[in-house]
Amino acid sequence: MTKRLWQIFGPILVAAAMVATLLLVPWHWGALSAGTVDQAAVSMAPNVLAGERIKDQAFADGYLPLFGSSELARMDPFHPAVYAEKYHQPKPFLLGAAGTQSLTHFVTDQSSLPELRGKKAVVILSLQWFTPQGQRPDAFGFYYSPLQMMTWLRQANPHNVGDRYAAKRLLKMPSVRDSGTVAAATAAIAKGHRPNAWLRWQLRLHQQLLRNEDGLFSRFHLIDHRRRIEAGVRQLPTQATPESLTALAEKIGRAHTTNNRLGIDNHFFARRLGGGKLRALRGSQKHFDYLSSPEYGDFQLLLQQFAENHIDVQFVIPPINQRWARYTGLSLPMVRRAANKVQAQLRTQGFNRVLNLSNDGNRPFFMQDTIHLGWAGWVRVDTTMRQFVHAPNVHDYHLRSRYYSQAWQRQTRGW
Repeated sequence: MTKRLWQIFGPILVAAAMVATLLLVPWHWGALSAGTVDQAAVSMAPNVLAGERIKDQAFADGYLPLFGSSELARMDPFHPAVYAEKYHQPKPFLLGAAGTQSLTHFVTDQSSLPELRGKKAVVILSLQWFTPQGQRPDAFGFYYSPLQMMTWLRQANPHNVGDRYAAKRLLKMPSVRDSGTVAAATAAIAKGHRPNAWLRWQLRLHQQLLRNEDGLFSRFHLIDHRRRIEAGVRQLPTQATPESLTALAEKIGRAHTTNNRLGIDNHFFARRLGGGKLRALRGSQKHFDYLSSPEYGDFQLLLQQFAENHIDVQFVIPPINQRWARYTGLSLPMVRRAANKVQAQLRTQGFNRVLNLSNDGNRPFFMQDTIHLGWAGWVRVDTTMRQFVHAPNVHDYHLRSRYYSQAWQRQTRGW
């Protein structure tokens, strides 16, 4: 009878044991091919952002992390990935896509921080993140990484004001709040307590399972943008100066903005604003406000990570298309004050590498559309990034916990 039972159930038990071994035992996966990492660097695929294996290898290989959001997808010939390919600069690894903001980056950074320690990074900081709502829960959920969340929970310090703030903010996101073990551990951190032994054991087990899944499958489902990069490379001269590239950018930008008076790319205008759509948007942004937002606290989480890991960071504050702003009623003085508030939060804590472009939204062909850098704007960023990567590392930071407070998040003047 026992033999017969084993004949029936034995193969199932053996298979289950093999799967458990594959998923729960730590594995060393070896190096990915250079082509896979190169493709992933410009993929902006959610599994890459949420994963661990590809990013860790890329940063070990010298890729430059470039944090941002939807502007990273504007791959014209002057995009940083094209510029780096053409002029043999450190290649950027694009971290972000439409909907990513500080809280998403805070979570998805976790496993990469040891590899980034003492190195450089670039952050493109969109003022559109700083809305009264802050991080959209649906966008956070789309990019949410249980693996990275568990990595943070296992090392979070419940006595640190930043980690307690992070836990409280994360519990407002349904993807965390409704996630059982993760929610319970996050709630403990929010209350200033370490998760109990049972929770810690579950986190460690689940983290290893997810880490093995990432090791097995992260190289699949990559979006291949390399043809766009190669097409852009062919349009750039072999030798160039910032001035000659700006002139070329303006020439190309002029050819791509012929169907509207707002300086917006023809394709974008026809697809998003054509057919009477533009008329409905006149005055639609006159009540927009970027001065009061929980995003200022979420942004402080990123600064805490950079400071604790001695990462030298170049920040870029992009402008908004001024012709678009005037049409929609968006207050340009408010935009500039918001940029100054962000800059104050940075500089008072020792983050002095800030390229504030908020006054440049009316420069010719600086913007590709309503809010995103293009052509001449990318040239300005490329020039700054080139100088930055060749400069000595600087990371003399001094964090201030007041930037987690609601008082700062709501402060609209006096910085």
